[in-house]
Amino acid sequence: MTEKPASSPIIRLGTRESPLAMAQARETRERLCKAHGWQQDQVELVTVVASGDKVLDRPLAEIGGKALWTKELDHWLGEDHVDACVHSMKDVETIRPDAFMLAAILPRADRRDVLVGAESIAAIPKGARVGTSAPRRAAQLLYNRPDCQVVGIRGNVATRLAKLEAGEADVTFLAAAGLARLGQSDVGCALDEDSWLPAAAQGAIGIECRVQDTRVRELLSAIDDAPSHAEVLADRALLASLGGNCHSSVAVNSRFADGQIHMRAFVFSPDGKERVEGEAEFAEGDFSAVEALAQDLLSRSSEAIRQHFGPSV
Repeated sequence: MTEKPASSPIIRLGTRESPLAMAQARETRERLCKAHGWQQDQVELVTVVASGDKVLDRPLAEIGGKALWTKELDHWLGEDHVDACVHSMKDVETIRPDAFMLAAILPRADRRDVLVGAESIAAIPKGARVGTSAPRRAAQLLYNRPDCQVVGIRGNVATRLAKLEAGEADVTFLAAAGLARLGQSDVGCALDEDSWLPAAAQGAIGIECRVQDTRVRELLSAIDDAPSHAEVLADRALLASLGGNCHSSVAVNSRFADGQIHMRAFVFSPDGKERVEGEAEFAEGDFSAVEALAQDLLSRSSEAIRQHFGPSV
């Protein structure tokens, strides 16, 4: 499904065709049109079906990780079928092709997780089946509620809510930002971001383009939100410094204010029995401080945690 413009487009945006991905692409289009005074038909939305949307019966970690959300879009961008691609940044692998660059981050939305099926982590019934395929959510849950059972659930928002309704799990997690973008902010209860940390870059929409495409880079720069961009780069720098991958259980919350970033992070063993936490405050772009935090976290971790991190992603 491609939204065809009435005339030749100024820019072609690649996106996955899931309802949430389309909502993110439309938000990007609206911001571009507002920034440049364009009509909507001057921004073409070109959709692809991502591998991650095709295989829903196994965890991402078993079938290729986050690259399953990006590889088709990467191909289209590399082959010049689109000018830029719209991504949910929490789903983008840390190491990206050298030919691409993150040209813009939209103003970051609510970064919290939402719990569906209970009013709080403490209120989850004893021994409940908690549906998630995210290592971070699973480990963070088991750290707080070791009596619960984690069962694998994947799919878009509607699919996961339907699986919950069908009794495949008693409770599940969704991202507050995704629910808001779908007009479903009334679903579930948002969790306190100070005690339940989000995924790196959760709530952020990013737009990638080709490094050498100066025309598109300039067009996208008009919708870049600098504070959100700084937070996303800091979160992703932590993942890179930890050597985190799709099997790693890591949560991080970065907040930008007055040129400084305050970062708080947790790393877990997959079974949730161990958690190491740390925090740092540093100037925007000071990734040496992020690397130092990563080294500190791993130095205080047991092998049960360290074995799931490595020198690079």
